[in-house]
Amino acid sequence: MRWIIKLDEGLARLSNLCGWVACIAMILMAVNVFYDVVSRYAFNEVSIGMQEMEWHLYSIVFLFGIPYALRTDGHVRVDVFYTNWSNKAKAWVNLVGAVIFVLPFAYLIGTYGYAFALDSYSMGEGSGDPGGLPHRYLIKSVIPITAFFIATAGLGMITYALRVMSGEKSYTSEHSAGGLA
Repeated sequence: MRWIIKLDEGLARLSNLCGWVACIAMILMAVNVFYDVVSRYAFNEVSIGMQEMEWHLYSIVFLFGIPYALRTDGHVRVDVFYTNWSNKAKAWVNLVGAVIFVLPFAYLIGTYGYAFALDSYSMGEGSGDPGGLPHRYLIKSVIPITAFFIATAGLGMITYALRVMSGEKSYTSEHSAGGLA
């Protein structure tokens, strides 16, 4: 059981790292939007590159936020039933959900995302708009990278569920969107 605890703690750190990346990207996106709005309405200047950067930063927020949400139970589920279940029943739901849904989803996203990013790189894809951002493959390469982190979050769901089943942990406010696991 000791190795499961160490593995679970390591996976939690990876998911928390994803949360920090998403948080920093959100702050950068807010600064970017502020700059874009001020330059547009105060100085009548429009930057296609800055507008595209908003979408790129939003992509990072979304893609890196998924593993963090999975780890902290911040994702959407039917809480009408789940809330009243015992910790062991919740653990079984999370274990089966991670094995049947999260890990295969991460595999598919990683496989297709890698090919998607590779095609973009081989074409030297950039923005189609004048003044847009070059090297669009950089943001597309985030997709397979986050697939890895989604898979580690799915493994983290499994290890946490095993710890709950053993009685060492429970699904309380500690393991919810309000707190870090």
